[in-house]
Amino acid sequence: MRKIGFVLVFGLVLFVFGPTFSQENKKNIIVFLVDDMGWQDTSVPFWDKRTPFNDLYRTPNMERLAKRGMKFSNAYANPVCTPTRVSLATGMNESRHRITNWTNVKKDTPTDYPDSLLTPPNWNHNGLSTAPGIANSVVATPLPMLLKQAGYFNIHCGKAHFSPYGTPASNPINIGFDVNIAGSAAGHPGSFLAKDSYRSNPNDTLWAVRGLDKYIAQGLNLTEALTREAIATLEANKNNGKPFFLHMSHYAVHIPLSKDDRFYQYYIDKGVSDTEARYAALVEGMDKSLGDLMDYLDKEGIADDTYILFLSDNGGLSLTPQRGGKAHTQNLPLKQGKGSLYEGGIRIPMLVAGPGIAPSSTTKQYVGIDDIFPTIMEFAGQKKYKTIQTVDGKSMLPFLKDANKMDSEKLLLWHYPNNWTTVNLKGISWGTALRKGNWKLIYFHKYQTMELYDLSNDIGEEKDLAAKYPEKVKEMADLMTKELKSKNALMPSFKKDGKQVPWPDEQFKFMNLSAKK
Repeated sequence: MRKIGFVLVFGLVLFVFGPTFSQENKKNIIVFLVDDMGWQDTSVPFWDKRTPFNDLYRTPNMERLAKRGMKFSNAYANPVCTPTRVSLATGMNESRHRITNWTNVKKDTPTDYPDSLLTPPNWNHNGLSTAPGIANSVVATPLPMLLKQAGYFNIHCGKAHFSPYGTPASNPINIGFDVNIAGSAAGHPGSFLAKDSYRSNPNDTLWAVRGLDKYIAQGLNLTEALTREAIATLEANKNNGKPFFLHMSHYAVHIPLSKDDRFYQYYIDKGVSDTEARYAALVEGMDKSLGDLMDYLDKEGIADDTYILFLSDNGGLSLTPQRGGKAHTQNLPLKQGKGSLYEGGIRIPMLVAGPGIAPSSTTKQYVGIDDIFPTIMEFAGQKKYKTIQTVDGKSMLPFLKDANKMDSEKLLLWHYPNNWTTVNLKGISWGTALRKGNWKLIYFHKYQTMELYDLSNDIGEEKDLAAKYPEKVKEMADLMTKELKSKNALMPSFKKDGKQVPWPDEQFKFMNLSAKK
């Protein structure tokens, strides 16, 4: 019955979409997703100048990919991981899918830290789902399902983190992947080291990376093991007559910062701390993985028929001192890091290469994580497709075809009505942000304030222009409210009386009244 059902669904897809590309004309697609990698943690400069950070890291394969395609200097993800991963898989803005914080390994267990002033809303802490029936989850048609219907062979490799154990999407097979390599509900590995069996301890079952025992026996670092298994899977299925979609989703460069002896000493010799050297070695190991995949494509003669999209799931982790260690990523000149709505938490390195994309090109067009879904569907030759969900993203193909094309009316929205950490620092958690053109407005729920920045002149968000341009704040606050309400976004509430935090336009009126007094 399952095979018959698939034939009927696939036949319906052909009927709805009309003529499709023959399999041999379809392009392969690789999403190379890195975890917690900062915008500056590479030898590829994403700013308009090189910095000492670009000179510290060795990422020759990112440089190689940049030469093959386009660099996005204004690419964005969400402040933390699961919201980004679900937006990529569904095309939905985080305010719409309501998975606004990272999901736990255990079902029905929100991950917000307690706060003295605010209570988070009843967000979708049970993550992504493909069918109704699971409370606090969002039902959507995931990208891999659509690609499977379009004839793709789908491989997930590495971190999944779409939903907790006990829900279907904790196993990527259930959202449309044909092969799942080491993906689960876990948001990070217990260890990157084979000697630890990729676990934090022998009894670790929730955070352990599974299914890679043969590489443990070989003593391989987790990043290397994932890469070899991904390539082996591609090799074993290369004659199946289907194009492939590889979701190469590395656990690197997330903590724990297990020492990768292949690259560690080089960074120690550069004079950095042990923590920084461990992190930089994870970055270089990730870059080797990218190079190994590119080498495989070259060897098979399919590089020109394959799109590669490289990106990080949020900004680099820069709160390490407050969380018990030395900072290993600074994100400078960007402000703050992971968990923040300042640029350091959401601006990411992104590279795209493939057929029709100009080599060694750069675009300044700002794009968001919601845009990846429709872009990949266009890579697959699919423009007319149906989803359960409303897709908020817009295809990046116009910008990929013309690096000079700009859309200053495009809107990017971030919504984080949650508490990610115990650190009480303005900018971390509890906020909403909107970008239009070069203007960016941040509404801080907890502090009941707004900040306005002109990113064309102030990438480090050092000069708050809210007092100087109140009319621009009002315009952006009204637009932010409209976007939030249209997506049925949830707001936090005050502990003292249970009332919802005001919408941005309401808060702006209050601020104006206060100013007049």
